[in-house]
Amino acid sequence: MKGFRAGGVLSLAGILLITSLAYGQAVSQISGTVRDQGGAVLPGVEVTATQTATGITRTTVSNETGNYVVSNLASGPYKLEAALPGFRTFVQTGIVLEVNSSPVINPTLEVGQITEQIEVEANAALVETRRSAVGSVIENQRIVELPLNGRNVTDLITLTAGAVSLPPVRAAWFLNLTPISISGQTPFGTYYSLDGAYHRNYLTGTYMPLAFPDAVQEFKV
Repeated sequence: MKGFRAGGVLSLAGILLITSLAYGQAVSQISGTVRDQGGAVLPGVEVTATQTATGITRTTVSNETGNYVVSNLASGPYKLEAALPGFRTFVQTGIVLEVNSSPVINPTLEVGQITEQIEVEANAALVETRRSAVGSVIENQRIVELPLNGRNVTDLITLTAGAVSLPPVRAAWFLNLTPISISGQTPFGTYYSLDGAYHRNYLTGTYMPLAFPDAVQEFKV
């Protein structure tokens, strides 16, 4: 299990995701436009995203307008490379994808040998430009270290502004589950997803049972 989101949307990434009106995905993507030093777009550039913690890579090629999208990425640390014969390889490190994020990275390639590299380190937080939603990520350190009654990860949803726990739902077919109201809406307006998959209990208007905190990477509301 990696992560989770609420808010309208709650996403877990072990992951859980919560939203009220829209369906969310726990997976992330990196996109952008590749250009040369003069600002001209570059088609046919091979763009590779590597999750540095696991070595897993995803590759795509920029289209005729220089645009690329590397989709269906799990959360975690990444390195992005853009390569085209006749140009130095662009390498950006220090990219950290949170659950359900979609940062825009625009590589600029300089003329040179493909074996040469231009390295950029992403020290600043990546700006989200493709979505208008506002969210909060609760990372693994807080999930594991904060005290939890019964080790129920969903208790941490209320760390997010506008999230309120309501009296538990008691049902013979489930343990006590706590409905969550986001920004004053009905608990039935909260959508839950786990690793991008639907994770809501229609009978109680709450979430399906979740794993213990050690198995949850992060979640986003």
